[in-house]
Amino acid sequence: MIFQPALNVFLLILLFAPVAALIVWILVRGPRAAAIGPSAGDAGTRVRNHRTLWALRLVMVLACFVMLLRPGIPGGATQTLATDTDIVLVVDTTASIVAEDWADGEPRLDGVRADVKALIEEYPGARFALITFDAAAELRMPLTTDTTALVGSLDVLRPEVTAQSRGSSIGIAAPLLSETLASAAEASPDRSRMVFYFGDGEQTVSSEPESFASSAKYTDAGAVFGYGTAEGGRMLITSGGFQGDDEYIEYQGSEAMSVIDEANLETLAGQLDVPFELRTADTEPELPEAPSTTTSYAEAGEVGNVTELYWIAALLIIALLGIELTRATMLIVRLRGLSTPRSAPSAPPVAPTTPVEAAPTKGGDAS
Repeated sequence: MIFQPALNVFLLILLFAPVAALIVWILVRGPRAAAIGPSAGDAGTRVRNHRTLWALRLVMVLACFVMLLRPGIPGGATQTLATDTDIVLVVDTTASIVAEDWADGEPRLDGVRADVKALIEEYPGARFALITFDAAAELRMPLTTDTTALVGSLDVLRPEVTAQSRGSSIGIAAPLLSETLASAAEASPDRSRMVFYFGDGEQTVSSEPESFASSAKYTDAGAVFGYGTAEGGRMLITSGGFQGDDEYIEYQGSEAMSVIDEANLETLAGQLDVPFELRTADTEPELPEAPSTTTSYAEAGEVGNVTELYWIAALLIIALLGIELTRATMLIVRLRGLSTPRSAPSAPPVAPTTPVEAAPTKGGDAS
């Protein structure tokens, strides 16, 4: 049994000891003679009721004291990691990211979402930033530990509008990534930094891809994840809403197919000095080990899981409060009954009387 008091124990004693002492004194003293009444039979019942009532109140006070002590049973210690790392995710949002060659004809973006969730589980406590790129790069979410917001951002993420697409470069996010990493390094020089790139490597503009080499000096670990197949996948037209049209992008009269370019992705991985990994739906991502700055709280000697028991005292308090409320309601009903004036009984009707003639006197009329 361990205790995790809500307040200092000495302060709790100062708060509850006077109240408990007062209740004990009332119990020992008993009810006043005027409250017992003249009847000897009623006297014994009233004394017992008085002591029972105040004994329950004493139990309620003690239960409040125990609840604020927060008792618990220590459980097995669990290894909780706090990854002291900044992780920047660079996600391709060009039309090819919805090419339907992931798993059983699902879009590649589903694979990206699944792999990001695996990252969140692998590096708990890390700060995440999200950069997306198509015709331009955009910082969708700055560094934060709010992984719920990150997952929400990915859930609503959609590719660029097909009608506005003019081609894109797989390295267009390089300057923004370098700037983001440099800012993170300046703000928190003691934290390590990781970069994960998600894309298919398709270069759809004639220029050469921008280099990510300037980001390598800020990157401690990471990976380049490639999505797609050599056979390719067709892409739905995106109109800018949450639901795309039911038509596919066409090129020269037939459905356009997006294929992965592993050579380009390997080049990006070399510039960042991180490994390249081809992703498929039937395999789990091979994530690098957490940087050396990762701290294990369990190994540092902190308390492991604790089974809280204060709720037992809370249930007892609720039950005792129910008894008090029931008793108060009964007393109110009784007092209202005593205070209601009773109407006086009506008098029985009196029969009308008839005048009686005087009896004649003996000897005739008096004259």
